[in-house]
Amino acid sequence: MDDFTHLSVLISIVLGLGLTNLLMGLARVIQMRDRVKVYWPTLVWAFTLLLVHVQTWWAMFGLRTVENWTFQAFAITLLQPILLFFLSALALPDFDRDEALDLRANYFAQARWFFGILLALVLVSLLRSILLTGRLPGEADFIFHLFFIVGGAGGAIFANEAYHKMLAPLSAVVYALYIALLFTALH
Repeated sequence: MDDFTHLSVLISIVLGLGLTNLLMGLARVIQMRDRVKVYWPTLVWAFTLLLVHVQTWWAMFGLRTVENWTFQAFAITLLQPILLFFLSALALPDFDRDEALDLRANYFAQARWFFGILLALVLVSLLRSILLTGRLPGEADFIFHLFFIVGGAGGAIFANEAYHKMLAPLSAVVYALYIALLFTALH
């Protein structure tokens, strides 16, 4: 077994836990639909995070060519799935069968943490690139990172509902474009 095959097991487990969180949260929303006050930006972010989890797993395949892993490089690489896990936990809350759930109230109660962690995720992605390759990602990749830095910072700072209603679908579209332009094939 090569080094990355060994290291990728833990990365995959953490990504799987985040995916499980999101899928269970969406399943609970469907199951408890009579007690859930739906807020569509929450659902857009949940589906976007599903996409981010899968794309992260997909992109990690490119790390198989890294020959000299250090603990620092692995730790920063593992930090990405860990932050994604936290985002999945904040996007859709746990709730039991006896309580009503207002997804809008939850969204704004978690917004600063959610977008702060999203911002940290993007910065960790840039740092991982520097640690593993010695440079920032390519120009197109870097521009997408900048979009999410600005969007994440804005989401953490602004409580304006119109901003958040614009940011959720725009982020989903930009992330889908990011995948379409940079990650359609394994590298």
